[in-house]
Amino acid sequence: MYYDLNVPWSPDNAELPRIAAFLYELGYNVIALTHTIDGKIPPNPTNPIPPNPFPDLPNLRVLTRCTLLLSDPAQTQKLALLTPLYDILCIRPTTEKLLLTACSALDHVDLISLDLSTRLPFHLKHKVLGTALARGLKFEVAYSAIAVGDAGTRRNVLANAAQLVRATRGKGGKGIVVSSGAGRAGGLRAPVDVVNLAGLWGMSGEKGREAVGMEARAVVVHAEMRRRSWRGIVDVVDGGEVVRVVGGGGEKVGGKRKAEDGGKGGGEGGGGGGGGGKGGQQQQQREQQLGQGNKKARKKGKNGGEGVGAGGS
Repeated sequence: MYYDLNVPWSPDNAELPRIAAFLYELGYNVIALTHTIDGKIPPNPTNPIPPNPFPDLPNLRVLTRCTLLLSDPAQTQKLALLTPLYDILCIRPTTEKLLLTACSALDHVDLISLDLSTRLPFHLKHKVLGTALARGLKFEVAYSAIAVGDAGTRRNVLANAAQLVRATRGKGGKGIVVSSGAGRAGGLRAPVDVVNLAGLWGMSGEKGREAVGMEARAVVVHAEMRRRSWRGIVDVVDGGEVVRVVGGGGEKVGGKRKAEDGGKGGGEGGGGGGGGGKGGQQQQQREQQLGQGNKKARKKGKNGGEGVGAGGS
């Protein structure tokens, strides 16, 4: 599956249905409509993106995304208000201090996007980016400026994206998501073309495919876990029960089935885990028999050696 997690949304953009149809024709399966907030978050924010905006494309999954232009640390205090409204929450920091805060301290963020079309006012450091990657966050590169921008804009995007890849220190672009960010259909590219573009800033073909596939999917999964669970650990569901899926007619799944089978065997022995205890006793008896056999063999070898010595004398 291919993802484009940055399709700018505007209520007066009449070309948006054409963009969605063209993305689906190019081979994308999931897209995210982006609503950008510049400034303070209102006390009672709402999501202006309508549900099911493209009924003519039933096989295209459409997500909603909010990109917050972060220029003041006070904006981070109301991030929790945006969590239930959008499928993906993205932060675009404008200073190095805010980038460090987004990478290390913010809990309601799924994606970090930088304005690569201009010269960055700070250097990207591996320690800062590594902190974000360890927390499951991803970084975004928007390629539309290369497709429709001028020479200076293209040069800035290539240089900044290459710096972003180098900041991963040899990982070849791990944790990087490539999106379009295109406000018109002329700025869109097919997934294969995106992979070729990613090679211009140092990403391998494999990492380029992951940037529009597996890495983008990880952003969606991270966002779902953030909304549905407590710190990505405890899943909160209706009714208090989580349906367990065991494949292959009860085969081992993720190492848990083995422990359950062991507990089941212990219970079948009856009266306080007889099955598990019986298996342990048999194993102990085999080890004792093996030890006695080794002792006899050593004793026999010793006696044979003494007999040989006596015959030689």
